Amino acid sequence: MQLRAAVVWITGASSGIGEALALQAAQAGAKLVLSARRSEELERVRAACPDPARVALLPFDLAAFDADAMHQAAVRPFGPIDILVNNGGIGQRSLLTETSMDTYRRLFEVNVFAVIALTRAVVPAMQARGRGQVVTISSITGKVGVPFRTGYAAAKHALQGFMDAARAELARDGVAFTTACPGRVRSAFSLNALRGNGARHGLLDRGQARGMPADECARRIWQAVELGRAEIWIGREAWAAWLQRFAPALLRLALTRLPLARFQDSPSNSSR
Repeated sequence: MQLRAAVVWITGASSGIGEALALQAAQAGAKLVLSARRSEELERVRAACPDPARVALLPFDLAAFDADAMHQAAVRPFGPIDILVNNGGIGQRSLLTETSMDTYRRLFEVNVFAVIALTRAVVPAMQARGRGQVVTISSITGKVGVPFRTGYAAAKHALQGFMDAARAELARDGVAFTTACPGRVRSAFSLNALRGNGARHGLLDRGQARGMPADECARRIWQAVELGRAEIWIGREAWAAWLQRFAPALLRLALTRLPLARFQDSPSNSSR
């Protein structure tokens, strides 16, 4: 799938990877539908695109929305969606014993069920046309679970399984699936991560601040999309995914022996 003249719908497009994906797709000549909760930030991203007239905004909250209604709204400006980018999501910074079931449910609602709902809404039209691509931003944590991320890791692992199965089902219909698994990316993602009680983490992790630039991550994702790759692992943290594949016992030993503080990765020692 080539970006030029494609209609691309991106969730979580108001910052970080989503913003970088939007700007690069616009530069490549795509028509964009951008979604996120914050309308003012979406307006800022649209203004930064080369031709704002080729960018439509569709703000909504992934925690509570009607997927079919959003899909109907998304196709109005430019026609059928060629590429759906499931980028919106929410992180976690809390231990298992500190995390409420409401917080776990919210992590799954946003990171899994919202993605399934949007994919389910968009795919039938792609099937009917015999072409289309679903791009999902997962995480290296979708391959390797680490402390303080039990709910996030579970959600991303579930997302990996869903996309693998959907790819196998729909390949014969011309619908392609690309799953991107980045490591740490320089963004504000950790600021909005959930603490155990569901409150906003509100801290920029050291690792997040030192991560890969969002525009470099986006460039590699679009390259994978245009090459039709099924999955891509991005960033220096990809070593953990390789170790999980080829030496899982060694990785398990390392993860259980390292002090928990090594995984807290925050200016504060409090995860509550």
